[in-house]
Amino acid sequence: MEIQQLEYFKVVAELQHMTNAAERLNISQPALSKSISNIEQEIGVPLFDRQGRSIYLNRYGKLFLESVNIILDEFDKAKEEISGLVRPGFGEVSFGFIHTLGMSVVPELMAHIPIKYPNMKFTLTQSSSYNLLKGLEEGNIDLCLSQKIQSKIMDIQWVELWSEELFVIVPTNHKFANRDTIRLEEIRDEQFISIKRGNALRQIVDRFLEQAGVTANTTFAGEEMHTVAGFVGAGLGVSLIPDIKGLNEYNVKKIRVTEPICERKIGISWAGGRYLSPAATQFKNYLVEYYKG
Repeated sequence: MEIQQLEYFKVVAELQHMTNAAERLNISQPALSKSISNIEQEIGVPLFDRQGRSIYLNRYGKLFLESVNIILDEFDKAKEEISGLVRPGFGEVSFGFIHTLGMSVVPELMAHIPIKYPNMKFTLTQSSSYNLLKGLEEGNIDLCLSQKIQSKIMDIQWVELWSEELFVIVPTNHKFANRDTIRLEEIRDEQFISIKRGNALRQIVDRFLEQAGVTANTTFAGEEMHTVAGFVGAGLGVSLIPDIKGLNEYNVKKIRVTEPICERKIGISWAGGRYLSPAATQFKNYLVEYYKG
């Protein structure tokens, strides 16, 4: 049985119409009918129920179709992998990253990629860590830049690339605005502007606050960092965030935290045990080299 025969069967099974399938495959209907008949003879059972000119996939056909889909999928992966080995630097990568990295980190990264891999194509997804994890689990994303994320249903691999310091930010007219350093416990009586729950950064910040013995009096939780900075600049509270691009455009003072040391680690994640194309593997290795070198 040949791969082409399996491809013919799949189209007929999907359309359940011999004439339409022959037109899509650009072959004659008698040739297609002969191919399907040969498969049935080799397997030893009919795969379709025939009623006049109509055909319907029977229970044997449905079972066979499941196996055919697996075979053809593995065949396509093998072709892609071999093509990638023969033609390094070619292929498409689905690449995700958390919101804050879209301000400067990823644009700067992608500006360098055409120099290294001029023939590599990318599908970019900017989202929360939760949605990036979902993309990895469902196979819609090959790689993503984020904090370390963990899945309950599969093994997520993660390699640290760099660390980002988190700073306390206060309004420019705040009593702490003349400070260059601060202990996190000193903000325990302040109103706090936070990132919404479900964001990986929110979990990191909450952990640092708990470590410092601070129960945050959260008055507002924003979707992203610039919203948080805007609320702090308006005098509505203080916050703990990374040094995002454009932070100096708000009426805030950035203060380094001396105790505890507040930072988040950013790395590259991918689904362990799942096929990773040569292009995605090359890009992953490039990211490790680019940031750690």
